[in-house]
Amino acid sequence: MAEHKQVGGPLLPAAEVDAAVGSFLRAGPARARWDEFDFDWAAADASRLTDGQRSAVEFITIIEDHLPGYFALYDENFPLNDSVEREVFVHNRELYHFSIRWAQEEDTHARVLYRYQVESGLAEPEPLRLSLASEGQKKFAVDYADAVQFFTYPLVQEKATQLYYQNLRQVVDEPVLDQILNRLSRDEARHFTFFADMLHRYLVHYGDAVVEPIRSVIADFRMPLADTIRGYWRWALKIADTARYDHTDAYDHLIRVLNRAVDTRSDKVDELITFIAACRTINA
Repeated sequence: MAEHKQVGGPLLPAAEVDAAVGSFLRAGPARARWDEFDFDWAAADASRLTDGQRSAVEFITIIEDHLPGYFALYDENFPLNDSVEREVFVHNRELYHFSIRWAQEEDTHARVLYRYQVESGLAEPEPLRLSLASEGQKKFAVDYADAVQFFTYPLVQEKATQLYYQNLRQVVDEPVLDQILNRLSRDEARHFTFFADMLHRYLVHYGDAVVEPIRSVIADFRMPLADTIRGYWRWALKIADTARYDHTDAYDHLIRVLNRAVDTRSDKVDELITFIAACRTINA
């Protein structure tokens, strides 16, 4: 059973969370939802992929399939039970309206990528299930103490993932995978927008008080499963040879969020932006 421990640091007023969730839901109306039945699977053909592209599909399937581990972080750190004060519960309940929809969409990503591998001839069903399970049973953990960090991390992660899907799509010559990557990148863009909205609201409400927690996320940033997938960095370099893969590409988008949120930048915010920009330069 998951250990429930309300995360620390300031929380947004529940009305602010509700407003961010409402914007997210309006950006993805029911008629725009999609699932595995929207593709012509008979046309899926992995023989049209290069070895690097095959490897990239295998890699992103593992990342997306770890959804239960990602979702558990929010369940554990924003609990909905009697262990928290009533006002905290109300905040967490508003956030849950997002996280449950987000989880549903990410689970669709995992299911569609699994099915693509099977239908295209890239993998057999049972070995693939077992392979994904071997990674899925590994715990995904981040050591964050402040609530704002649980929105900063996925802001970078979702944008980096979106950019990679777009880059991979540009080099793929396989129509079904092209369609899948388009759907994935559109969803990740919406998820990024939600986390950017939440971070913007944190900065407006709390200003300098959230600068150090944000800086801490960037200072120690690792993409999901970087510490659990065997040979992760070698694999990451391989898929980067296929299409640009650099999570620091997302830092420019984080800097834009900071600039929009703060009318008059304090020294702390200036230092944070300089630090993020330096991280981007080092990894460019």
